[in-house]
Amino acid sequence: MDTRSGLSQDCQILYQILQNYCELIDRSEDGTTSKVIVSDDHTRYLIITEGWSNNKRIHALIFDAEIRNGKIWLHYDGLDHGITNELLAAGVPKDRIVLAFHPPHIREHTGYAVA
Repeated sequence: MDTRSGLSQDCQILYQILQNYCELIDRSEDGTTSKVIVSDDHTRYLIITEGWSNNKRIHALIFDAEIRNGKIWLHYDGLDHGITNELLAAGVPKDRIVLAFHPPHIREHTGYAVA
């Protein structure tokens, strides 16, 4: 598979998984909404939750991933079960997923890409 087309497919998979999570999160009736935000160059993928819940302002980052050097770098994954297993199940290989929330000396023991 061409690396560029593989990366494009990985981005589509990532986006769809994030959209599905937002739909699940938005089923809550707490007054907040969740959104997937994608940078113009399609290298950054975020989920934010915002709104009001019981007179309290909510604005939180739930997920942060970056496309860097042909890999998906997971900087922050605050989703209930994490996203890595869903990426794998959808066909993204472990060597194209970096668990960037772990320091490099830990990443080498995860079975995923180090950098």
